[in-house]
Amino acid sequence: MNEPTHAQPEAPQPTPTESRAHDPLAVALGNASLLGVGYLMLRRRRLAVAAAVVTVVLVSRLVSTARPAYEIAVLVWWVAVVAHGWFLASRGGSGVALRRDRVVALCVTLAVVLAVTLLRFDASSIGRSVTEARERGDCAGVLTAQDRVWFGHRVADAPLAARGDETVEACDRLRSARTELNTVLTGNTDALDEGFGTLASVLADPGNEKTVEKTLTGFLGSLPAKDPCTTVTVTEWLRDRKRSHDVLDRSAGTARRTAPAALVGCGDELMADSSWQNALAHYEQLLDRYPGDDLADKARKGARKATQSIELANVRSLLTPGGTGSQPAYCSRPAKYSGAKPMGKGTNRALFYTGNTYGQDYSDKLPGSWKATDAADAVLVVCMGEDTFGSSVRTCPYQGKSSGSTTYVTFHKIAVPVKVYEVRTGKLVAKRKIQINGSSCPSLITYFTSSDSDSGPPSTRYVTESKSNVRSAFRPLVVR
Repeated sequence: MNEPTHAQPEAPQPTPTESRAHDPLAVALGNASLLGVGYLMLRRRRLAVAAAVVTVVLVSRLVSTARPAYEIAVLVWWVAVVAHGWFLASRGGSGVALRRDRVVALCVTLAVVLAVTLLRFDASSIGRSVTEARERGDCAGVLTAQDRVWFGHRVADAPLAARGDETVEACDRLRSARTELNTVLTGNTDALDEGFGTLASVLADPGNEKTVEKTLTGFLGSLPAKDPCTTVTVTEWLRDRKRSHDVLDRSAGTARRTAPAALVGCGDELMADSSWQNALAHYEQLLDRYPGDDLADKARKGARKATQSIELANVRSLLTPGGTGSQPAYCSRPAKYSGAKPMGKGTNRALFYTGNTYGQDYSDKLPGSWKATDAADAVLVVCMGEDTFGSSVRTCPYQGKSSGSTTYVTFHKIAVPVKVYEVRTGKLVAKRKIQINGSSCPSLITYFTSSDSDSGPPSTRYVTESKSNVRSAFRPLVVR
């Protein structure tokens, strides 16, 4: 009898799970963000970290240097990680790729691209603002616009941000130049070289013409300085500056416009300080360089006044007495003072100088109206030499008191050699001996004898002059 058999039910075979494939497009899109997202989808964490580090390094170098080479390097790196991600995903075999991977990768990359695009657009707008401000010569506008730049702009468009930085740097240098040039107006003329050197160096960079021109205009507009002599120094430097055939050559025109008034003003100041020679040089400089200027007449008057002041100082120096009984140097080396009055009819006031070592100064007996007090109000200079015996007047006998002998004494006029100079021209207008008359033959005369003998009085004596006698002798010299 057959026994029934029991069959075991066959265990069901496990349904094979669908293998997860990596979508090359999703991975490539993920890596296109440069954040290593594609590598994360491939579960290649080390590659993701390495990719992110390389991206950070390249971006950092790009931001710090703003060199186009790093922009190219970033682009090459972007192509490389995209291609590498595609390659790795394509080797993963067949399977089912999840649509959401593409969506995630696309969203991340689009966010990055959109951010970079917006930042580049904003950076471009800032760049235009910087350029427009620079073209207006508005350094304040340049600084305001460039202050809007932040790190994001530098990542998105490093070269453009760097160009803005260069413009700001140029404006900073122009600010330094303006400070240097402002010190010139207070007398520090050494800063002219530094200030114009800075302007020239900024101008050498293309695009800075307007900002340099505005800085130069500000400086030139501040001329003249308060001190006309400082202005003269500045205008002389600008006049002598070597032409550069650019906007800086405008300074020569300002020098021509400003120099005449500065030269006259400085000349007037030097005159007030009794620096007549320097004042004369400034007046003559105007007449030599700008003979047709409206201030030429004033300069001529100033030059004449300075010349006369120099002449007067020289005459006064020559009239300084050399010592007791000696004539001043003027009597042998006369000089002119063209500001003096010319010799004419009437009383010509004079300065009197004696060369009498032991005699008297006859000017004491002359009227005050004949005598000048200074070379500035003198018409004549009268130089008197040593007294000598002039014409005899009378001879009288005198008996010595002790000897009892008779001596005949002849009385002579006082002969005084004189030289008369006209102060205005310094020319000798008279050279002769004048003779002063006086009283003679007094009843008693005094003389000196040796102790052991009395030979009697000297046989010749001067007459005794009076004020009227002295005035009569000198009158023809000063009264015409």
